[in-house]
Amino acid sequence: MAARSLWRTRTKLLVVGTSLCGGSGAAFIASSDDPSTTLKLCTSIPVRLYRNTVTAASIAFDYEYSLLGLAEGSSERAKVKHEVHLRSAQKLQELCFKNGGIYIKLGQHIGQLEYLVPEEYVCTMRESMLNKCPVSSYEQVCEVFKKEVGEMPDKVFAEFDPVPIASASLAQVHVARTHDGKKVAVKVQHAHMTDTAAADTAAVGVLVNTLHRIFPSFDYRWLLDEMSESLPKELDFLVEAKNNEKCLDNFRKLSPHIAEYVYAPTIYWNLSTSKLLTMEFMDGAQVNDVAKIRKLGIQPYEVSKLVSQTFAEMMFKHGFVHCDPHAANLIVRPDPSGKRNIYGKRKPQLVILDHGLYKELDFNTRYHYASLWKALVFSDAKAIKEHSAKLGAGDDLYVLFAGILTMRPWKQVIDTSVDHLVIQGSKEDVSELQMYASQYFSEISELLRRLPRVILLMLKTNDCLRSVNNELMQGSSLESFLIIGKVSSQAVLEAKRSEKKSLMKWLKVWLEGFSVEARLWVMQFALWVLQVRKSLTL
Repeated sequence: MAARSLWRTRTKLLVVGTSLCGGSGAAFIASSDDPSTTLKLCTSIPVRLYRNTVTAASIAFDYEYSLLGLAEGSSERAKVKHEVHLRSAQKLQELCFKNGGIYIKLGQHIGQLEYLVPEEYVCTMRESMLNKCPVSSYEQVCEVFKKEVGEMPDKVFAEFDPVPIASASLAQVHVARTHDGKKVAVKVQHAHMTDTAAADTAAVGVLVNTLHRIFPSFDYRWLLDEMSESLPKELDFLVEAKNNEKCLDNFRKLSPHIAEYVYAPTIYWNLSTSKLLTMEFMDGAQVNDVAKIRKLGIQPYEVSKLVSQTFAEMMFKHGFVHCDPHAANLIVRPDPSGKRNIYGKRKPQLVILDHGLYKELDFNTRYHYASLWKALVFSDAKAIKEHSAKLGAGDDLYVLFAGILTMRPWKQVIDTSVDHLVIQGSKEDVSELQMYASQYFSEISELLRRLPRVILLMLKTNDCLRSVNNELMQGSSLESFLIIGKVSSQAVLEAKRSEKKSLMKWLKVWLEGFSVEARLWVMQFALWVLQVRKSLTL
């Protein structure tokens, strides 16, 4: 009976996929504005969808069949589950490489969701997706240039290296030199990405939703929703260019004390389009290349502090956050001013690359997120519960939410020692975290379903930053948490001041029609209310 049910599950997935092949191809043909390209590409979409269907069916069948009859919580089930996770991760990895494009992006997302998805998936994706991205041929690069600017690369630039220096899921980067002699980096979108993105996203969506209906515990619809929203923006390089400039502008206006130490490449707007982005060429050490950082005369400890400070300012003060800060997107170079620290070492400047994926936090979200981190750093259990609930975790999952944010068990989160959040990176620490991730998998899925997508992106950003700091410091550092505590506290105080100013401004406008005596009375009453409110929160 069980075998028959499993067979029906697998058949259902295959039927859904097969029926969609023709529909997605027809939709693609109808929406394309390039008939010759359409004929070439419309056959590839059904092929990719078929691969999706077969892979999903295979993974679903493997989980159901392999775990059938094994007692929940038994060591045998845990062993078999680990093996199934590993096999399934490898199947998904193979699918991503075969299909390319947004599938590589999906794999990269999974590889950055440490402890939010099973460890086997994270390790498999992380080891491959960032370093083995597809490379477009020079002919394909020329095709993009011809379509975007009507000229070949060697006409647009005085020099253009046909071999890319880096390749990612959506684009690759070439070194070039402008006609006035300036060295630049040219980001070229992989050919036909925008043509297939919508159909590919829809195809992945159908399968993710189908898997969720068949296996309710498999609920990664939030990841699909996030990709559907962010992908069109990431495929428009002019959006990325605007994000680049807004990021720097925020540091100049809102964080002038560190603006000198944070940089983003200058954009060449006259040589940029939605699929071509020309920017200042940046040289330096990748943020996780500790040996090269030391060769530049910079202390890794100083870099770790700067990374923590930079992203704390973004999250808690700017409300405009770079959500893909993995090591390849962060470059370190000596501060151009030549400044040195008290030990005579050169001060670092952090260069932020790839500004395609940003999230904006509205005032309330930013306030509660800053308040939550302040509470976590200062071990305030009551405030942790209050602000976790305000962010959507509810009164029942705030402990889990705190654990995911800090990667520490609750007993250490509320420990009052100054270094209670520091992870030493020992095997015991890692094993404990992996055990929690496996043990509370269904609760984690429920938490991810509840939280706003912008907070889910903050979790991803936290994981990226944690990975960077671990490589710089061989574990998390106390200094990083002290910086987070300081910046989040400042942000909470500034938010309260801003709220008070807004209230007073509103009162001033409202009172314009009243007599002087009435105005004074209302203002005194308002100040009394604010004083009472303040005393109640102490």
